[in-house]
Amino acid sequence: MRFFNTEGPIRADRHYSLPPLSRWNLDEILELIDQEKYFLLHAPRQTGKTTCLLALGEYLNRAERYRAVYANLEIAQTAREDVARGMRAICGAIGAAARRDLGEERLYTWTEEVWPAHGPEGVLNALLERWCLNSPQPLVLLLDEVDALVGDTLISLLRQVRAGYTQRPLAFPQTIILCGVRDLRDYRIHASSERDPITGGSAFNIKAKSLRLGDFTAAEARTLLLQHTAETGQVFTSEALDRVWALTQGQPWLVNALAYRACFELPEGRDRTRPITLALIDQAKEALILERVTHLDQLAHKLQEPRVRRVIEPMLAGTLPGEASEDDRQYLVDLGLLRRDGAGGLVVANPIYREVLPRALASGPQDSLPRIAPTWLNADGTLNPSALLETFLAFWRQHGAPLLRSAPYHEIAPHLVLMAFLHRVINGGGTLEREYAIGMGRMDLCLRYGAVTLGMELKVWRDGAPDPLAEGLEQLDGYLAGLGLDSGWLVIFDRRADQPPMAERTASSTTLSPHGRSIEVVRA
Repeated sequence: MRFFNTEGPIRADRHYSLPPLSRWNLDEILELIDQEKYFLLHAPRQTGKTTCLLALGEYLNRAERYRAVYANLEIAQTAREDVARGMRAICGAIGAAARRDLGEERLYTWTEEVWPAHGPEGVLNALLERWCLNSPQPLVLLLDEVDALVGDTLISLLRQVRAGYTQRPLAFPQTIILCGVRDLRDYRIHASSERDPITGGSAFNIKAKSLRLGDFTAAEARTLLLQHTAETGQVFTSEALDRVWALTQGQPWLVNALAYRACFELPEGRDRTRPITLALIDQAKEALILERVTHLDQLAHKLQEPRVRRVIEPMLAGTLPGEASEDDRQYLVDLGLLRRDGAGGLVVANPIYREVLPRALASGPQDSLPRIAPTWLNADGTLNPSALLETFLAFWRQHGAPLLRSAPYHEIAPHLVLMAFLHRVINGGGTLEREYAIGMGRMDLCLRYGAVTLGMELKVWRDGAPDPLAEGLEQLDGYLAGLGLDSGWLVIFDRRADQPPMAERTASSTTLSPHGRSIEVVRA
């Protein structure tokens, strides 16, 4: 029985899958190869790059016009600045791949023969030259995980490839495809932290094109999911199919992970006589986020990087990432954390990532929270919004100031502490959804617990700015209208200097919004 795959390359006999080469413009790639072009393929991690490269290699070898070899260079990452170690690892990886894909055994011997004369800075160039001169067909080399290489090892690889470029196709590969997460078009190669960066163009200016492997389209995601129905008879409701697309926006790993969790791990989903419903997809989503599975944990770990923080922190605060460079912004797009919407603006790539980022940032404050009695629950276990407000005010007066210091992003520390508190409130019995209003100076939260839906808007009052009350009430009106609510909270965090202690200035009052909604205004 086939299943949804989330680990490693796709195998069509074992995994539900789309034809790998259908996700690229195969005619364009074949034309580039026929024209002896060297080019780049890039995409975020776990989107199917390796699967597509392997399929391309098999396609080329079946046609017998070229000899194609796929090699993963990640093994050379540990060499870092040690070019000798790095080039031995790279030549070894290519030699192993040639033996696997073509039955070519001579590359190991050739490496040892050319090393004494050429050394680490020329061994790859000499090896590829000898290989091509002894090959019955032109060689196409598919090199994966190139951007895993570090510093001088990466520079040496690129320069040796460039040095042999003019000898193609007789004495150097007809085509070399470099594949990784980042686009070398604007890649910055640092030999070490003390040296100036070397631009990708100067190290690899023979590149003809940069191609990007995209996410699934809505139709592709649906086609993948319905393969399960065709093989098992278990249907997805139309709402469930729509929910998978809405949550993932076609990110391949997320599509497969949601479907695998819903169909193969949740008890209700394992019963093939029962449909996969919207509720099961939502349960799968929450489980993936709470367990911090590897894919999501790797993304969350990126939040510690300064260049990621320069973009994400102002986005979460609702302001513009003005201090972030174009390279910073493109880095997050290359990682798949962000995407550019139809208007060209930056947005978080999908709703699941939108949940993961602030949850990861709020985990420190959440771990630091004191024990809080659930006084916000009625006797029947339902949520009491008025009691919740009183509990939060008491919590903030007593614990707000020290907890702010535990938040990793200073500019949004109040937001993170409030979210940590709300996660303690729902405790698996509800959900907390977030909307980022970039450039609008706010974050919107929607807490759902049983039959209760509570909409909140978070604003920050900074030095030199007017009281955000009026603007917040107008903005909250629009958010509540979208949720179909006639009441909500406006939380204003006062971050101005020389304010009274937090315990003294934390208070709430009730007012009406411009459209007559009842708003609890919290000043904290």
